[in-house]
This record gives sequence, structure tokens and C-alpha cells, in this order.
Amino acid sequence: MLKTLLAQVKEFKKASLLTPFYMILEVLLETFIPLVMASIIDNGVEAGNIGHIYRMGAVMALLALLGLFTGVMGGKYGARASTGFARNLRKAMYTNIQSFSFSNIDKYSTAGLITRLTTDVTNLQNAYQMILRMCTRAPASLICAMAMAFFVNARLASIYLIAVIFLGICLFLILSRATKYFQAVFRKYDDLNASVQENITAIRVVKAYVREDHETTKFQKACNKVYEMFVKAEKLVVLNMPLMQFTVYACILCISWLGAKMIVGGSLTTGELMSLLTYCMNILMSLMMLSMVFVMITMSMASAERVAEVINEKTDLTDPENPITEVPDGSIVFDHVDFSYKKDSKEPVLKDVNLSIRSGETIGIIGGTGSAKSSLVSLISRLYDVTQGSVLVGGIDVRRYHMDTLRNQVAVVLQKNVLFSGTILENLRWGNKEASEEECRRACELACADDFIQRMPDKYETYIEQGGTNVSGGQKQRLCIARALLKKPKILILDDSTSAVDTATDARIRKAFAEEIPDTTKLIIAQRVSSIQSADRIIVMDNGQINGFGTHEELLADNAIYQEVYNSQTKGGGDFDQTAGGETA
Repeated sequence: MLKTLLAQVKEFKKASLLTPFYMILEVLLETFIPLVMASIIDNGVEAGNIGHIYRMGAVMALLALLGLFTGVMGGKYGARASTGFARNLRKAMYTNIQSFSFSNIDKYSTAGLITRLTTDVTNLQNAYQMILRMCTRAPASLICAMAMAFFVNARLASIYLIAVIFLGICLFLILSRATKYFQAVFRKYDDLNASVQENITAIRVVKAYVREDHETTKFQKACNKVYEMFVKAEKLVVLNMPLMQFTVYACILCISWLGAKMIVGGSLTTGELMSLLTYCMNILMSLMMLSMVFVMITMSMASAERVAEVINEKTDLTDPENPITEVPDGSIVFDHVDFSYKKDSKEPVLKDVNLSIRSGETIGIIGGTGSAKSSLVSLISRLYDVTQGSVLVGGIDVRRYHMDTLRNQVAVVLQKNVLFSGTILENLRWGNKEASEEECRRACELACADDFIQRMPDKYETYIEQGGTNVSGGQKQRLCIARALLKKPKILILDDSTSAVDTATDARIRKAFAEEIPDTTKLIIAQRVSSIQSADRIIVMDNGQINGFGTHEELLADNAIYQEVYNSQTKGGGDFDQTAGGETA
């Protein structure tokens, strides 16, 4: 884990080294100030030597200015190193997430990844800065002040040693108990972010069902869990301050009492006593800083593990050593394919699937909810890998292709349509970033999207809100289909992608496909028989297996599932825009 995190320091190594260098210089300069002050008191004030006071005063001012300069430089380089470290962590995580397969993404919740990219990285940034600055300054100050105190008077300095040992034991006991609470609190952050994300994403549903109070209560519960965890941890951590104050004042009292007796006895000067009291504060403040560093490191340990986990996550899907970079055609073969989302799953999602689809065919896929229709088509573009058997595209196993090559030739319009914030043209060019406006318009005409785009005030420059909230479900589906067509793929997969359009528009889209892209293999998952009955062949899925594969007429004659679906949808008048006799109204 530590190696993974330190690898992200990269170009900020120089700043990471200069920070502790300047902090140690600052400590050394500050260490000499009490000695100068003692000299001013003993050899200047008490001796009545004004010249000595001026000279030592100038030295003290110079030391203070140099200390200020080194402190500023330490802060500057510390900020640069820590913010750069945080930037590299976020970049490393985000870049690795982009390489994840669907199975990798399934391991993490969306809210969990957001927490890691924000809260966890911020914790590590703060901890790294404190390590570079305070974790260098505090031990150095402690050692220097202790050494100078023993140099001034070893007998009185032994009081500091006892105080350090006492505080060290107390801090260890406090932080060891607080650690478990800090480790648990970030899991609660995930729940909190998940609650916010779900509410904002589904805000229309929340308002439609008047569930604002329920969502507010759920959010408050998540907030309270984070609050409770932090309170438990802070109840322990706040003991640092009273313990520190007790130790500081106990040391001051002991040193003042013993020091006064030694001054009377002539074994200690007033200036030396003042310097010892200054070193006392330096030592105990160093301990306070160290305790703060330990608290921050304790909090960041959980964050460090979570961040390193994402950075070290290896994608399940990788390119072969000598990948094939050209897809010959759109033919598809499933050869005894089994598939499970989890390797240790006892029951596979797909079981012994055998299919052979010719290039350019239009294939309909129908089946009940949970029959693994989407799982079947996900294997074609290698969004997942098969558990057993093989999937061939263009006569070649998909695992032998370069993944970018394969996915550029297999366009998928997923069941959940996603549009990004930006203009319609910008969204369309996700399919082909070099596409001209004319090509985009032609793709929209094929997807029956051009009509509604032309009615918009800014037409193709109309801004799409995040998630496509300012267009209807049917419009969103047609824009996603047009985006897929711009890839000019050899295989086009529509995963229930016309469910939100009326059957007349659905028929126009299918007709455009047949006329304009006859050489493209088209796989259409649908719930309506009318959407696929004109396909060359139809696959009937049932419980992860192929129950039937043939033309509409063949399945209607000998497949019980298809017959049941067809009769249930056509009996009593059929689809909403057809008459009982099947003619268009």
C-alpha cells in the first residue's frame, strides 16, 4: 500500500524533500533564540550592558527573520507537494477506473468510488502535508529542545524526560482505541453519499410520490451514523488537550520551584531558567503536534487502504500479446458458452449457449425478465468474458482482438440510455468524434430523431442537461441509436432501445436499418413481438438458455413461449396504435 501511494509523488519529489529541509532549518534557528534571550538577561539586563542587549537583540531579530523565511518556504513546498500528491492520486484512480471491466466496476458502489476520489484523497493530502511538515518539525524540535535543555541544566531537564514518557504512553493508549472508529467512519461516508446520489438522481420520482420526508429521514439516519462514529473517536482524541495542559503546567511548576531554589543557591542563573521554561514549551508543543499528526495518520490509514485498493485493482479484461486489429465481418458464433458474473457462482447466468449468426442478419431476441438477454449480447463486445466456451466475431475469438478494435465495430445501445451534458452534436460525436454535422444529421434521420431536433430552438446546438433530463425517454433512445450508428459498426446491438417509442416510429427505425445498413448485423432485444417479428430470425431466451431460434412463422408454429407472448400481445387489439385487425389506425 505504501509503495502504491508513494509512487504518486512523481514530479513532486523535489518539493517533498525541500519541505522537511526547511522545517529542520526553522527548528534549528528557533532553538538558538532562548540561548540568545538568556544571554540578554544575564549579560545585558542584569549586568547593565546596553551594547550587549543591542547586539544580542539584532542576532535574535535576524534569527527570527530567517526562521520566518524558512517557515514560509516549508509551507510553500509542503502545499505544493501535498496538493500535487492528491492530484496524482485522483488521476491514477480515475485512469484505472476507466480501464475497469464491468465485473471490476460491479465490486464498487458509485458512491464508494466518489468518496474515495474526494474525501479519502483529501484526508491523504492533509496527512501527507502534516507528515512532511509537522512530522519533521515536531521530532526535530523535541530533540533539539531536549538537547539544549540538558546542555543548560541536566538536573532540571530530566523533568522533561519524565513528562515525554508519560505523554507518549497516554497518547498511544488514546490513539490505539480511536483508530477503529476512524476506520469505520468512511464506510458510513459511502452510505451517506449513496443516499444523496440516489435521491438527486431520482428526485422526480421522489416528488411524484411525495416521499421527501422519507428521503430526509433516510439521509438524517446516514448523517447520524457518521456523527456517532466521529463523536466516539473525538471523545477519545480530545483527551490529548487536558493531558497536555496538565503536563505543561506541572512541568512549569516543578521547574519554577526547583529553578528558584537553584538560583538562590547560585547553581542557576535567571536567564538559564527562562531558557529552560521556553524549551519546556517547545518540547511539550512538539508532543502536541506529534499527537495531531498521529490522529491524522490514524484517520488517513483507512483512506489509504481504500485509495490503494482502487489504484491496484487489475482489470479482468486485457488485450492479448499480439491483438488482431481488424474485424473481417459481422458474423457471430456462440460455441458452448457458459457465463457467470461471479467466478464462484454455483449457477451460471448463461448455460451451454450455441448460436450461429450470419453477417448482415437481423436477429430479434425476446424473453422474460431475467432470462439473460442483456448478458448474452454483453459477451459480443467483450464487456464480460465467458466462463466457458467461446464467442467468435468475424470467425475470430473476441479475446484475440484488441478491445478498442472490437468495440469500435460492435455498437451497443444499452438498456439504460445515457446522455452527457453538452449539445446534441457533442453527444452524437461520442459515436465518431470526427463526424461532420451532415453525417450526424443523416444518423438522426435513420434513428427518426431529426424531426424532433428540428423543432428545438437551437436544433443540433441544443444543450442537453446532465443525464438528458430535458428530453423525453423516446427522444433519448433515438439520440443514443443515432450515436451508435455514427460508429458505422459491423454489428449493432439494440438492448430494448425502442421501448419508449411508439410502434409506428419503431417500424420506421427498423425499415431504415434494413435499407441503409443491410451489411450490418443487427441484434434487437425487445419486449414487443411487433418490434422483432420481421427479423430474419428470432432467439427465444428462457432462464439463461436458448429455448427457440427461428423465423417468426417457425416459432409461432412450434415454440410454446413465443406463442404465449405473441397471443398475449395481439389478443384484444394489439399495440396501442394498431386496430384489432392489425392494421395501422
